[in-house]
Amino acid sequence: MGDDRVKAEASQVLGLFQVLPRLVVFDLDYTLWPFYCECRSKHEMPSLYPHAKGIIHALKDKGVDVAIASRSPTPDIAKAFLKKLGLEDIFVAKEIFSSWTHKTEHFERIKRRTGMLYNSMLFFDDEYRNIETVSNMGVTSIYVDNGVNLGALRTGLTKFASNAAGGKRK
Repeated sequence: MGDDRVKAEASQVLGLFQVLPRLVVFDLDYTLWPFYCECRSKHEMPSLYPHAKGIIHALKDKGVDVAIASRSPTPDIAKAFLKKLGLEDIFVAKEIFSSWTHKTEHFERIKRRTGMLYNSMLFFDDEYRNIETVSNMGVTSIYVDNGVNLGALRTGLTKFASNAAGGKRK
């Protein structure tokens, strides 16, 4: 399925929900792309999971901001890959740094930078420890097993709408 088809389908999925997150935050390694940055050279041409780019563009078209929260120890490689993929300017925040905090510091910085409450955010990551920690901050968090895809987007939006209806605020 090409980027345009994924984008169209993601737009349809987004249209099913009355309440959308203001910000969707993605991990990088094994969430947007199928590798660890530190195992690559910034001279290589990276690739994304098949649905990633279409989902990101559909979110932006619907007025939903996107951000990055990555614990990569090689932010220079991650940023070079985002640039090669034509995604360097699409994110309102790019918090890419090594940390032992399971991304709490990343989200504190994202909140400061964007002014958005945690309960207005949706987060995708491939590590349960990050999902658990960030969920405890009030962010709707979704575990992805094999990269972000349309099914994960649907699951995330459903959980976000349910949390919003419950009135969680942080």
